[in-house]
Order: sequence, then C-alpha cells, then structure tokens
Amino acid sequence: MSEIRMTGEIRTDYDCEITGIPAERWGEAVFKPGDEEIVLEVSVEKDIIVALMVGEDTAWKGTLEGLKKLLQQGIEKK
Repeated sequence: MSEIRMTGEIRTDYDCEITGIPAERWGEAVFKPGDEEIVLEVSVEKDIIVALMVGEDTAWKGTLEGLKKLLQQGIEKK
C-alpha cells in the first residue's frame, strides 16, 4: 500500500464532516456555487504546491510559501 503523506477534511454548516481523507501525492476540493466552480488543489509530491482556480480563466499556482506571501501582501495593503 502507498504511503499516506497528507489527509484532507471537508466541513459544512449542515454539520456534515468528512475527515481523514488519505492522499499520497495530491488532493482536490471542488465547490460549485451556482454556475461557478472553485477548486483548491494541494500537491505534496516534492514541495508543497497549491493551486487555486475560479472558473476556467482565473488561476494561481505556486508553493505554499508563495501563497503565504501572497496572502500577507494582500492583508497588508488594506
């Protein structure tokens, strides 16, 4: 059996919770509000890589450290 390198969780306000979803290399969460699709993908193959996609035209992909810096910069501007 393959090595579990990451686990995932999904929770909602309906008291639904899925925990301990095992992954060896990557995991993805997809949310569909209306006609939109929001996807969060995390890869742990080499470095931790995070990808965010909103619809087909908006995407960001980079390292976990890069995401942290992006979010900190966005917060500092306010």
